[in-house]
Amino acid sequence: MTYQHVDEFINQLTTKLRVLFNKEVNDSSSKEIYYALSALVNDEIHPQWENTNEHYKRDNIKQVYYLSMEFLIGRLLKSNLLNCGLLEMSNQALTKLGIDCEAVYAHEHDAGLGNGGLGRLAACFLDSLASLQYPGHGYGIRYRYGLFEQRIIHGNQIELPDYWLKDEYPWEIRQANESVHVHFGGQVHMNRRSDGSLEFRYENTDEIIAVPYDIPISGYHNQTVNTLRLWSAECIDKNGATSHGEEYYHTLDHTHTIDQISGFLYPDDSSYEGKELRLKQQYFLVSASIQNIVRHYLKEQNRSLSELPNYIVIQINDTHPSLAIPELMRLLMDEYGLGWDAAWKITQKTIAYTNHTTLSEALEKWPKTMVETLLPRIYMIIDEINERFCQGLWFDYPDMRHQIPELAIIADEQIHMARLAIVGSFSVNGVARLHTEILKKKEMKLFYSLFPERFNNKTNGITHRRWLLQVNPRLSTLITDVIGPAWIKRPTQLISLLRYSKDPSFLEKMEQVKLENKRALADYIYRRMGIKINEHSIFDVQIKRLHEYKRQLLNIFHVIYLYNELKDNPNLDITPRTFIFAAKAAPSYHLAKEVIKLIHTVASFVNHDPDIRDKLKVIFLENYNVSLAEKIIPAADISEQISTASKEASGTGNMKMMMNGAITVGTMDGANIEIRNLVGDQHIFMFGLTSDEVLHYYEHGGYSARDIYNTDDRISRILDQLNSGGFGPQDMEFKDLYYNILYHNDPYFVLKDFDPYIETHELIEQAYRERSTWLNMSVTNIAYSGKFSSDRTIQEYANEIWNIKKNS
Repeated sequence: MTYQHVDEFINQLTTKLRVLFNKEVNDSSSKEIYYALSALVNDEIHPQWENTNEHYKRDNIKQVYYLSMEFLIGRLLKSNLLNCGLLEMSNQALTKLGIDCEAVYAHEHDAGLGNGGLGRLAACFLDSLASLQYPGHGYGIRYRYGLFEQRIIHGNQIELPDYWLKDEYPWEIRQANESVHVHFGGQVHMNRRSDGSLEFRYENTDEIIAVPYDIPISGYHNQTVNTLRLWSAECIDKNGATSHGEEYYHTLDHTHTIDQISGFLYPDDSSYEGKELRLKQQYFLVSASIQNIVRHYLKEQNRSLSELPNYIVIQINDTHPSLAIPELMRLLMDEYGLGWDAAWKITQKTIAYTNHTTLSEALEKWPKTMVETLLPRIYMIIDEINERFCQGLWFDYPDMRHQIPELAIIADEQIHMARLAIVGSFSVNGVARLHTEILKKKEMKLFYSLFPERFNNKTNGITHRRWLLQVNPRLSTLITDVIGPAWIKRPTQLISLLRYSKDPSFLEKMEQVKLENKRALADYIYRRMGIKINEHSIFDVQIKRLHEYKRQLLNIFHVIYLYNELKDNPNLDITPRTFIFAAKAAPSYHLAKEVIKLIHTVASFVNHDPDIRDKLKVIFLENYNVSLAEKIIPAADISEQISTASKEASGTGNMKMMMNGAITVGTMDGANIEIRNLVGDQHIFMFGLTSDEVLHYYEHGGYSARDIYNTDDRISRILDQLNSGGFGPQDMEFKDLYYNILYHNDPYFVLKDFDPYIETHELIEQAYRERSTWLNMSVTNIAYSGKFSSDRTIQEYANEIWNIKKNS
């Protein structure tokens, strides 16, 4: 409904509280008010959701289905209120009632459906699909537990269960009537029918049920509501059959095994059982989704399967859902009776593949025997795809025969999922220009020579509605005041801010907005950690997954360098700095966890040393998630994007902080290059090796970390402090980091890039002291950030890959 006045909204909220909890506003907890508000929003969204679905069915609109192991959607109440045009009304109503708005919104748990950029990108894409009114939906797994809840105890990362579903989740609807069955294991029997075609029957399979839970994805001010469908693994109901003795315990064990499939995100795959569970999860996702998609198509469209690619596009987000290719083949052949050639033609025209990484450990490979045992029919289909593909290479490309082992889907007793994804898709895209070029010229060079027409680039983007309009209302209001509201629906219009990039009055207001955001973050840090930080210091921010290639180690080495400089000369004139880290390390990633421990150990020295006199502060905020990022990003002055060149496919944190006025310090990697190309060298701080230089070192050698250690006294001092116990209560505290750099030859070139990184930070300090110069840089970055809206990315996917039309 449309609310004419805030009192109408209050009346509806009051009614919801009475219906749901039999309470008045004054007697209700902030948690109860959260659920009442969510119910109000659902009343707005659900009729639009139903109308949107009916429109898609009635008009036979081509739709895209985005399959991803992660959807890092964060909290939905504020974004749904925003998209429905009710956020300001809600804030006014709660304030009028004397209720803390943020305390109410904070009762929503971050959905534990993702970990990093892959999942957040998927969430941004869903937002843009709905906001641009494209018919596009997500398919994922309804994990009961997220990655983990991070706690820091004595500087060490401790993992606790992230049971985000312990309270009722108000946005999901269980759709048990649309459940499908998924099969594992068993035997496959092949018979020849009277017409000569083959028939496949399965016996003794482990059958489970996939139950869908639907979450509405609302568009911004347009009444379009798409769907995120999440699958939950459940046991088949045996009609109340009972079991006794050993059979009873077998039943319990079997139930636990099924529960694990949708139990938690990214199980540890260091053991065979862990690998098998990950494979189960991936097949569970694609089997349930593909069955559902085809069933809906045949039910609603009343068209033949040969026309499937005209109405359906399936985009697989990285290699995790690559089993969608053999699963669609299985369904078309075994369930619907198509021959191989017809099924393969449909499959190749329906599925598109996004590659997100050049890291070898992320280009998944599965043991052949594992797939053959767990998914026997799927293995048969993969084997046949591989045989036909390799035979085609042998006969059609005789000059490439010696390279078939590098192209084969099954090689060295492993199934190469990225190769399967390329062979079975009509489109293969990278996620930044540099990343795509590396794929074409190096990682997937042979495939590019075979299928050049399939490869294309789609640089990642972020939804500006959440990452600017929602999380930074002060800045959003200021922008709207000077250029009007059109940028909200057309983010490229942020470029109009360039007119004000040297306007003293506007720059003064910009500076005040940033200061207020920094003050809010400083207050949050004090409440959470008891540490007072200087709101006028430079907020130098690195928030992202903890991985060696992202080089949080280089950042903390810089902190140690500054600390050593100040200890040598306490009167050194430097602008106060607050270094802010937030990151989770994978539970079994020892070196990453050592970096977390080092950051905390250095922080304990720096933050309590009277000689430093608050010139430096080091903050590590635990349990990094979307909601924490929303607090940090508006306050950032410096955006640390310092990955080893060639390793970061794109990055999206660089875009979010740029959009909020932070200045990037970055390597020539991922989307950093495209940011630099837009804003110009004078509005960004680039340093370090290029991707070509890094790749040359990897291929030809010539780099010696030991030589740098022996010739740079700053580096030798830092490493000796690690080795001698200078930053730890025990001599052995950080020896693994020390040995990894000197005895494994610094695999991510931390030492090589150290000197240019230090020099660049000197330039940053000089620029920061020139306030008008700095603010001009900040405004320029915001002005160009509209290019990195996910609206632009989705528009490119829609026009150049999916061929789908808006439903407006």
